[in-house]
Amino acid sequence: MKEHVHDINDDLLVKYLLQETTPGESRQVEAWIAAGAANQQYFEHFKLIWDKSRVLAAQSTVDEEGAWHRFQQRVNNGRAMGSQGVVRSFNRRLYPWRVAAAVIITGALIAMIYFFSGRGGTDTPVTLATVNASQVDTLPDGSVITLNRHSSLSYAGAYNEKNRTVELKGEAFFSVAPNKKKPFIIHVNGITVTVTGTSFNIKTTGTKTEVIVETGTVQVSNSKQTVALTPKEKITVSHPDSTLAKEEVTDQLYKYYRDKTFVCDHTPLWKLVQVLNEAYDVNIVIESKEKKQLQWTTTLHNEPLDHILDLISKTFDMTVTPKDSLIILK
Repeated sequence: MKEHVHDINDDLLVKYLLQETTPGESRQVEAWIAAGAANQQYFEHFKLIWDKSRVLAAQSTVDEEGAWHRFQQRVNNGRAMGSQGVVRSFNRRLYPWRVAAAVIITGALIAMIYFFSGRGGTDTPVTLATVNASQVDTLPDGSVITLNRHSSLSYAGAYNEKNRTVELKGEAFFSVAPNKKKPFIIHVNGITVTVTGTSFNIKTTGTKTEVIVETGTVQVSNSKQTVALTPKEKITVSHPDSTLAKEEVTDQLYKYYRDKTFVCDHTPLWKLVQVLNEAYDVNIVIESKEKKQLQWTTTLHNEPLDHILDLISKTFDMTVTPKDSLIILK
């Protein structure tokens, strides 16, 4: 077994992704991820390749044994070229990864591997992905994006040569570099968002898509219509063919993953709880229908969840009761 430059065994990462690690091994992996940005980025890229390969491997009928040897040869050839890519030496006894390798050699993931190793050509697609933390990235044209957790952004290797087109899954904030000759186009959930230079937030949840504009003008289009949004306006689309209707932005909670701040301005308690559930991976429930509508004006700066719940309890005379996987506010 071979360890990579970030001092963790790749076989252990595979076990962790398969949820087959012992509690001690899980703590070891999580501590390593938290130890630095380079480790986190390595794990995110590693998981992205792993997730993609497992989806494809489920449909694979390729000869595993031969494919495994050819895959190893490809990796070794990459090393001979000076590659320092994410894909390293794996224990061939780990059956799921061997199946995935069989799919990789068909070419489905070679582009990703080449990108991560810095050897991709201009046609190589690029995918930025996050796992357990948000991440800020700068695109080749100078546009800056902030990806929320569990999100991904993909674009062609030739991005910015003829156009600036990307595809989003999850949530991201965009600060787009101005260029009227090359509009910035985002494909998301069956709708198209077009800008030339502006800042805005896009969030997808299932088939639902929300676009909120902070600066400039944003065009949102589907198969039926196109609507222009200006600052403090938003559109919520439940289905790609839905009627596009503008709304006023009434709160700033959508910014939480960018600045680690929860800004409430006469915000209903149910809406704050909804965002807290997303931010802290919990399931808070307000028992009383009346108390769901209670409004709060406050700013919470990167507070621990326990502290926030304590503030809610004291402010609204409520009790906090953990029950199974729930946190109940009464």
